[in-house]
Amino acid sequence: MNTIINTQLNHRSYRSYTSKKIEPEKLDAVIKASQAAPSWINGQQVSIIAVFDDQRKKRLSELVGNQAYVAEAPVFLIFCADFYRAQLAGEVHGKTLEAIDDVDALLVGATDVGLAMSNAITAAESLDLGTVPIGGIRKNPLEVIELLELPKHVIPIAGLCVGYPSEDPGLKPRLPKEAIYHEESYQTNVAALIESYDQSMSAYMHKRTNGAQSTSWTERVSSFYEKPYYTSIAQMLEKQGFTCKNIKE
Repeated sequence: MNTIINTQLNHRSYRSYTSKKIEPEKLDAVIKASQAAPSWINGQQVSIIAVFDDQRKKRLSELVGNQAYVAEAPVFLIFCADFYRAQLAGEVHGKTLEAIDDVDALLVGATDVGLAMSNAITAAESLDLGTVPIGGIRKNPLEVIELLELPKHVIPIAGLCVGYPSEDPGLKPRLPKEAIYHEESYQTNVAALIESYDQSMSAYMHKRTNGAQSTSWTERVSSFYEKPYYTSIAQMLEKQGFTCKNIKE
């Protein structure tokens, strides 16, 4: 194994940080690593907003569901799917970008964000920084858009806390490779693998919480997806110009 793969295999989410500031050159390296990620048609449909201000971080920590570590981290990065620059490109050449009204634009933007954030996480961890992605940035998206002054055709997809960790949460077990890796065609006979993984996750949670919780993977996932959890997404998309006309038609 090389150092890059070792860094990736030892990934964990950190939710507690020291007060130490991140050196500007380290943050610059993280952002440049994000920029180096592949993107659809080299459209680079991603923008990253770094928030350092304590009051703004505090407000964001409330908007994402009262996650205190958003306020505690020295910097909070918001990764946005961005077609604003594409719109400007269309104006330069007198073109109307009808593809932005297609649902595929959302898939492109979200995929580009995922690739960029993955690069950022690996880069940060290689520099002894810790991170935790925050999907809750979509919990109150209209307020986030207003706070960050996002123009039309830009939507927040995920946040990322970055800082020096103050504690190690341990390595969270993953599903067996056989449950997620398929050759030639999808294999549906994974129930036994999931059952085994449930036991591993329950043991991990019991240890991590000093016996307070023993939640299994199936318990958590089924509870989370039982009902829609971010109810303003459709309103956000409409407001920001992502009409998804092909679905409505």
